[in-house]
Amino acid sequence: MYVDEKVWSDFKRAVLERGGDVRALSSEVEELLRDALVSEIVVEGLKGLLSGEVRLGLDVKPVKPCVETSAGRVVRELRESRV
Repeated sequence: MYVDEKVWSDFKRAVLERGGDVRALSSEVEELLRDALVSEIVVEGLKGLLSGEVRLGLDVKPVKPCVETSAGRVVRELRESRV
């Protein structure tokens, strides 16, 4: 792997100024690489969902509230509090 000398030097300085050491430098590089991979995984997953190839196994079950509530009343109170 080849990295521009100035970019690498600036990166090392930034990590070391935050109180890191050589291990912190390695951890930072690993984190950046993982972040790059996560983006690819998310994109591939979304493509699968949109194409219908992947399905989420979500079961939605209705739940009865523990406390008597009125959604209309709550929404009205929220709207009135903005005025």
